[in-house]
This record gives sequence, C-alpha cells and structure tokens, in this order.
Amino acid sequence: MEISFSDGMIGARDFSEIKSRHGVMVKPLKNADFFARVFIDDGALTWPNGYDWDPIALHDEMKAVGLLRHMDAAE
Repeated sequence: MEISFSDGMIGARDFSEIKSRHGVMVKPLKNADFFARVFIDDGALTWPNGYDWDPIALHDEMKAVGLLRHMDAAE
C-alpha cells in the first residue's frame, strides 16, 4: 500500500505481517476484502471495526527502514 504523509514523504508499506498477528481486532484484517475497506480518520489508517494504525508510528517505522522518499512535484 502506498502512503503519503503531510510532511511531503511517501512510501510503500507491506502490511502482510498482519496475517501473523492475533486478536479479535486484527482477525477481520486478514480478509483481503475487509482490509481493502481502509479509510483515513483523523490522520490514521482505520478499518470499519475500529482498528487503526497510528500515523506517527507508521511514519517513524517506515523512515527507520528506508521506505520513505520525498514526493516529486508531479506526485
């Protein structure tokens, strides 16, 4: 999934590790159709069951592993 941030950074993040996580909130995300229903709520990736992904933590994680780049003016 390609994600853009308000600081002008953009990057692709693989969320397939969700399949190895456990818990009631994560279980629906293992279904590709449900996972695709993601939307942005108050800056966070959010799913219809209320599961969300902290945008600051996501940005920091992606930056730490070199997955972010500056958006080109054309993007």
